[in-house]
Amino acid sequence: MKKSLYYLTISLLISFYSVAQNREIPIDTIVVTNHSTTIKGKNISYQAQTGTQPVWGEKDNAIATLFYTYYRRTDIKKGIVRPLIFSFNGGPGAGSLWMHMGYTGPRILKVDSEGYPIQPYGFKSNPNSILDEADIVFVNPVNVGYSRIIDSKGKKEDRETFFGVNQDIKYLAEWISTFISRKNRWDSPKYLIGESYGGVRVMGLAHELQDKQWIYLNGVIMVSPADYQVYPGPVSSAIDFPYYTAASWYHKKLPDELQKLDLEEILPKSEEFALNELLPALSKGGFIDESEKNYIAEKISFFTGLNKKDVIQNNINLSTSFFWKELLRDEGKTIGRLDSRYKGIDKQDSGNRVDYNAEMSAWDHAFTPAINHYLQNELKFTSDTKYNTWGRNQHSVRPWNRDNVRVRDNLRQAMAENPFLKVFIQSGFYDGATTYFSAKYTMWQVDPSGKMKDRFFFKGYRSGHMMYLRQEDLVKANEDLRKFIENTNTNGKPAKY
Repeated sequence: MKKSLYYLTISLLISFYSVAQNREIPIDTIVVTNHSTTIKGKNISYQAQTGTQPVWGEKDNAIATLFYTYYRRTDIKKGIVRPLIFSFNGGPGAGSLWMHMGYTGPRILKVDSEGYPIQPYGFKSNPNSILDEADIVFVNPVNVGYSRIIDSKGKKEDRETFFGVNQDIKYLAEWISTFISRKNRWDSPKYLIGESYGGVRVMGLAHELQDKQWIYLNGVIMVSPADYQVYPGPVSSAIDFPYYTAASWYHKKLPDELQKLDLEEILPKSEEFALNELLPALSKGGFIDESEKNYIAEKISFFTGLNKKDVIQNNINLSTSFFWKELLRDEGKTIGRLDSRYKGIDKQDSGNRVDYNAEMSAWDHAFTPAINHYLQNELKFTSDTKYNTWGRNQHSVRPWNRDNVRVRDNLRQAMAENPFLKVFIQSGFYDGATTYFSAKYTMWQVDPSGKMKDRFFFKGYRSGHMMYLRQEDLVKANEDLRKFIENTNTNGKPAKY
């Protein structure tokens, strides 16, 4: 009998130990902390709610849980009618840490004035945060941050539910609706902000929220937006071209005639060339007249500083990968993809592709320790689950389904149905991944009728993809967000044309 009890006790202990060792994130939990900070010279009190909220399936069961951080100002009356912003990063497969710890949150990464990480790593107060004007929810989609699938059905089924343009939009809209009800924010003016792929996401969410959740927005903000409806070809090549001029100007590679001008004096000239001369020339492909080809090659050389011979050898159609490798080849350096102010060093100077993205290696090693330290020590959220800066490896989000992408038209439909809805785009001139002129092109293409063009706004900044890392642009970009929020305040006006 004693022996049986002994083995039963050991068995129970082993069973308990095994369960205790499972590394899982809670499906539904919250940690609340209270803070104060100074924004634009004024003291602000706020509450941070950090936790997880379920994604509900069709059978009202939890199929995933999303990790979020919700900042709510607490030193004012009627806080539930304050503007509420849902913030998404991109990838797809990027955590929300980038804009959280770099742009709009109350704490930001320690970087120098141009945005380069410094050691020791850490964070500091953000005196430019928009928390004085709006409450913010930083959302991590499935498999990024601490967000995870709960009821996994296997890779194929999971991808059909979560990992695609339309799948992502559908479940996030449902999650947002639940969040708004839980936090009693139905009366608040509501906004979406999305960076990079997040631009695709929020264009689609604007319509999905209206059509399926009956949630109408005041504004959609796209930061360095990607656009899955710009396909490789003459248009794509032409609208990326002004970025080459911007990067060349920054690295002082342009002819003196252009280099002596200010950047924003040069870019309209490059834009005009790209639309009116380069695009028609590229459309002719290999049947272009030789004299026209030579003329275009000379103009490309003029606006980039690259050798005309190299331009012709690339059939007057420069790829971004070639440009990142070529611009500083004579100096033995490469330039960054997402921010071409950054320089890199390759194993060899020859070739048409860089070995690595110089800017990402700098950002990853600074942002990741900062967000982990911040969540654990200031927001008091702890977990053995790994915070995924990127959704990769065993928690991958790829391949990503791009079938039936029509987010541009969905945004147009949402705007047509909602006279209050306005759109604001922010881009960095030195972003070589989602170029600023491509963002303008997306803006132009949303509404072919032109009837709503007065509801679109664009701002460019002298930095890269994460333009907010540069101190001067951090101040300007946050202030531009404040103005956009103020301009979308309806002030009791009826929703009608």
